[in-house]
Amino acid sequence: MQARYNDLNNYLRSLFGERVQKITVDAGLTCPNRDGSRGTGGCIYCNPQGSGTGLSVQGIPIARQIESAKKGVGQRYKAKKFLAYFQSFTNTYAPVERLKEMYDEAFSVEGVVGLSIGTRPDCVDQEKIDLIAGYAEKHLIWMEYGLQSVHDSTLDIINRGHDYETFVKAVEMTKNRGIKICCHIILGLPGETRGMMLASARKIASLGIDGVKLHLLYVVKGTALDEMYKKGDYTCMSRDEYSELACDFLELLPPEMIIHRITADPHPDELVAPMWALDKTPNRQAVIKLLEKRDTWQGRLYEPCSG
Repeated sequence: MQARYNDLNNYLRSLFGERVQKITVDAGLTCPNRDGSRGTGGCIYCNPQGSGTGLSVQGIPIARQIESAKKGVGQRYKAKKFLAYFQSFTNTYAPVERLKEMYDEAFSVEGVVGLSIGTRPDCVDQEKIDLIAGYAEKHLIWMEYGLQSVHDSTLDIINRGHDYETFVKAVEMTKNRGIKICCHIILGLPGETRGMMLASARKIASLGIDGVKLHLLYVVKGTALDEMYKKGDYTCMSRDEYSELACDFLELLPPEMIIHRITADPHPDELVAPMWALDKTPNRQAVIKLLEKRDTWQGRLYEPCSG
């Protein structure tokens, strides 16, 4: 049966003819929403490690991080090619010279065929895009821009530190440079209705970007969201609610857009709620089964002229 959505693994296999596995890299950078440049404390859902591994704090160089991870994922997935995923915090938030060192070090490891660079749309400029575009001439490069919502009112609530227009400007700067663009969206943000979340889908669909990563909003220990949850000011979605929204979201996206993820992947030691978020494979299957039950698919309701 034909796949119901255009997933990343199949896309990578179509490019390289074999399994390509992402390896998470911690470059030891920080975030302008934590160091006072844009704000302090970070987004309300972000833990102090910024979704990172903490390996940089331990003094482990990027190349050694990748080499170590290669052994495990190489055996598990029979992979010989890898994308270095700069995930923790903001991976363009440094001088160009430092960024070049980071990216060059990743490419020094045998089998690394590309990069995924997690960053904020307010942390790129022409010089940085020029640097990254240089790598894209020979390698697969994904810029993963954290947006989370197209609604400025929501971005204020979650203490994001930038507005939607900043994201649009970053996308325009990055497009047509050979760099693939992925947008991160969170479903279930405080105050957002179903209509607001689907408005995010329609706007993302209209921008000509290459991929999207869907996240469930989950509560992590020690965050501002944790305090809201404890006070009863935030209620988590159920698995059924999330699955319905994810299916609705996928229907509105262009059929060729690459879906990097359709569920969250929290650390079990940090998660407060919802506990079902830990069930990564069942959660993914719940979305797929619902797509099948509804006999729907990515792009079924996509309107090219929507915006």
